[in-house]
Amino acid sequence: MNYNVKENLKKVKAALPANVKLVAVSKYHPAEYIEEAYAEGHRLFGESHEQEIRQKVEALPKDIEWHFIGHLQTNKVKYIAPYISMIDAVDSFKLLKEINKQAQKNDRIIKVLLELHIAEEETKYGFSLDACREMLAAGEWRDMKNVAICGLMMMASNVDDANVIRREMLMAADFFDEIKAEYFSDDDSFCERSWGMSHDYDIAVECRATMVRIGTKIFGPRVY
Repeated sequence: MNYNVKENLKKVKAALPANVKLVAVSKYHPAEYIEEAYAEGHRLFGESHEQEIRQKVEALPKDIEWHFIGHLQTNKVKYIAPYISMIDAVDSFKLLKEINKQAQKNDRIIKVLLELHIAEEETKYGFSLDACREMLAAGEWRDMKNVAICGLMMMASNVDDANVIRREMLMAADFFDEIKAEYFSDDDSFCERSWGMSHDYDIAVECRATMVRIGTKIFGPRVY
């Protein structure tokens, strides 16, 4: 079944304010779906498996901006460092260091988002707010010249209660303001608040998101 990617993409984009970027989550979807979205002018795609993204990078146009959106193991960084545009889920200082190291080897600066663990779910990764404060206060990240910390990312609890989702997203938005003021006030590139997916992106937009990750609503159910 060919899912109507173009129409879905148009609908999603029409529902988003101009200041909110759309990461079209293309993981587990075939390259031709990405080609359809590309033909509509979309350039920003999210993948979470190193081998799958590598095949797509080789097969698809070179001006696509690839975001790595899943949990990334440090031993996989070297494979994506030559081409990845942004790593959206930096969930440890160890990973940040490895990205910097591999970016340096490739003579690149890789953009990253720090992932916050706010939801009460065990399956989620990320820094607690206090751990993120401690990491930034320690200051070692300032010496990393090959990573650019561009903002924060989080995944809200996977629940039907909009109030829970809203509370978590607003907590992340307030934390963004706190660390922006303390550590990044002079850094215009620290500007991204990435939360919201197919089922809750409307709430994310209310909660000051600048970036949403939408897959199913554009590409349909995933083919594993």
